[in-house]
Amino acid sequence: MGLVRQKGKASAATQRKRRLRFFRTRLRELRMIAKALVSTKHPVLVHIIPMRRCNLDCGYCNEYDDVSKPVPLEEMKRRLDALAAMDTSVITISGGEPLMHPDLDEIIRHIRKRGMIAGLITNGFFLNKERIERLNDAGLEHLQISIDNAAPDEVSKKSLKTLDGRLELLSEWAEFQVNINSVLGSGVKNSEDALMIAHRALELGFTSTVGIIHDHDGQLKPLAERDQEIFEEIMTLGKRSYSRFNQFQHNVARGREHDWKCRAGSRYLYICEDGLVHWCSQQRGYPGIPLANYTAEMRHREYLTHKGCAPRCTVSCVQQVGILDNWRSPQTLQPMPMVAEAKSDLVQIAK
Repeated sequence: MGLVRQKGKASAATQRKRRLRFFRTRLRELRMIAKALVSTKHPVLVHIIPMRRCNLDCGYCNEYDDVSKPVPLEEMKRRLDALAAMDTSVITISGGEPLMHPDLDEIIRHIRKRGMIAGLITNGFFLNKERIERLNDAGLEHLQISIDNAAPDEVSKKSLKTLDGRLELLSEWAEFQVNINSVLGSGVKNSEDALMIAHRALELGFTSTVGIIHDHDGQLKPLAERDQEIFEEIMTLGKRSYSRFNQFQHNVARGREHDWKCRAGSRYLYICEDGLVHWCSQQRGYPGIPLANYTAEMRHREYLTHKGCAPRCTVSCVQQVGILDNWRSPQTLQPMPMVAEAKSDLVQIAK
């Protein structure tokens, strides 16, 4: 009788493939950091939206709808080619729910073909063994799922109860790196859930991070005292990276303003489903320029532009990119007027 593999336990072959992909990705990440320190002329991280539609309706989220059609594959390839021409290092696919896009695997393959690191943010509901293996084959390098609570409630269905089986499948079959992000803050009924989620992530062999739910403008709200204690405990469990060299996340937890230089619009780009460039997901509408028309001169101007929303920002991925340049290049410019291409129903930037 053959050996029965423990549920959620990867086979020796999958573990070998996972280690190999991890070391290759880590080497590319180190090169990314070195390149970013040498030159300020290229985007380090781009979030791109192939689909705004989502299968869920989380009460705190302002980044989805239930009607949008997927961006056609050829248009996505043109946008990725434009980003590759800018010498972009990392592309993270987000949404909406990107797993609803019928050509997601080809989008990931094109990212890898153009030499960029490929990441994916998903709610995880469409994951199964076959879907995970397709992501392996496409060359995905990072996947993140944000889990909001232990059991689903009226605010969020992204719970450990509903997703744990899918997490076990990821632990068993995924060759890419998986990070589980738990959350604290407004709308979270039981803060202890975040600690449970973090421990479960580590138990399954994933990395763990914790985020703070921002308000609808992406601005910070201080955590309650017990929430701050949980936050600090999860931080000691979580993954390590160059972004841990400052106090940004700790300041966010305490509701303190943070002194940093936001390089959104330059080192970080947010490309919406309409192909427009925005500062970030929470400040959509500026600069609102089509990616095809977004020049190196425009990126350089945004690199030097002061962002009035930065001191109270909670968008950690933008801050993690900003740390690469916080030590240089003072921001002396003010934002330009919004252009006509920007859609009027997008979130307006705080000056």
